[in-house]
Order: sequence, then structure tokens, then C-alpha cells
Amino acid sequence: MTDDAHHRARLKSAIARRLHWRAEAFQAVRKENASPRLAVLRAWQTQRLERSFADVLADPQMHAAGRFFLSDLYADRDFSGRDRDVDRIMPIMVHLLPETMLRAARDAIELHVLSHALDLRMVRAMDRRRLSKLDAARYAEVYREAGQPRLRRRQIALVVSVGRSLDAAVQRHGVHRLLRASRLPARAAGLSELQGFLERGFDAFAKLDGADRFLDRVARGEGEVSRRLFAGDPDPFRP
Repeated sequence: MTDDAHHRARLKSAIARRLHWRAEAFQAVRKENASPRLAVLRAWQTQRLERSFADVLADPQMHAAGRFFLSDLYADRDFSGRDRDVDRIMPIMVHLLPETMLRAARDAIELHVLSHALDLRMVRAMDRRRLSKLDAARYAEVYREAGQPRLRRRQIALVVSVGRSLDAAVQRHGVHRLLRASRLPARAAGLSELQGFLERGFDAFAKLDGADRFLDRVARGEGEVSRRLFAGDPDPFRP
């Protein structure tokens, strides 16, 4: 087996493993998946991220990348269609797409699963406290009770990793043409969710002219928020 074939086989296995994690995390038998508190939590987190990334969204160069992360990675939305597309197309995509795009898909799925698992821990903390709404102080309390600082660091690292993979794809000649050429076949095959995710990510990072500034901002900002939350800082979300 060539090195390229070996790398692709490992990526295929890694994506399959993460899709299995996703299926387990989203099982209907988990009562937290049906809890109204999950929607409350995610709506609050979405609004908080919009506020925290206001400077990014106001920056003409970083706006598209910021919007992509808020809508396609950290969003309060259902990504099951995209992940089903990955599951269905994986035997083909592992041979056609560049490794950068495969790594982006792998890490995006892991990020989605990990974020959901951490959200469920927070929902259980909300259940114990009988919270039906959140503010900054209550959010900080359930965040600390849910714990898992190492996994919180992993969550931020995955955001950066998806960005690095998309940035590397932008630098690779022919990827944009490949994505555009696959648009109609993907739609015909019922793979529009995955196609849209990859195109939006590629287009957003193409506008950055190098992703280091944006990704450093994400890692530094979210890392500091998490540190403050675990430390009990009275104003963890200040700029």
C-alpha cells in the first residue's frame, strides 16, 4: 500500500469511527436529547458567541470565516443531514477529495459530537438545578458543574484544526475547481448538505488571505473564556 493510500485508509477509518460516536451521542433513548433545556442552552450559547465574535463579524476580511464557524460548526442547528452525507459518500470521497477536505470533514464531525456531549452534561446540570432559563451567572455555574476542562480544550483545538484544513485546501491548486465540478453530481446524489458545507468553508477561508490571524483570535478568545469560566471569574465573557 502506498503512503497516500495508507493515509486515506486511516482517514476513512477515523471518519467511520466518528460517525459511530455521533450515532451513539444522538440516540433518542438519551432523555437529554429531548429535553427543552437543550434548546434553551444552545440558544443562549449562540447569542453569546455572536456577542463574543462581534469584532470578527465586523471585520470585512474575517466576516465570512466568522459566519461559517458560527453557522456551520458552533451553531444551534441539526447537522445530521451533513453527517449522513459523509457516511454515504465516504467510500467515494476518500478517493476523490484531497486529504485536507477529508480532515476537515473528520474534525467537523468530531467537533459536533464532542460539543453535543458537553451540552448534554450541561443539560444534566441544569436539570439538577431546575433551571429553565440562563444568564451569564447561571451559565457559568452549570459550565463548571459539567466540568471536563481537557475536553473543552479539545473542543477549541478541533475548531482550529478544521480551519487549518480548510486553509490548506485553499492553498492547494485545483480544489476550488473540483468543488464546483462536484456540485451537480452531489445534488443529484442527494449530497447537497455535505457539498454546501465544504463549499461554504472553502469560500470563507479563501477570503482570509491566510487564516492565522482568524484562528489565533478564535483559539485565544475561546480559550480565555473557558479559563475564566472554570476559574469563577465574575465577568468571563468580557472582551
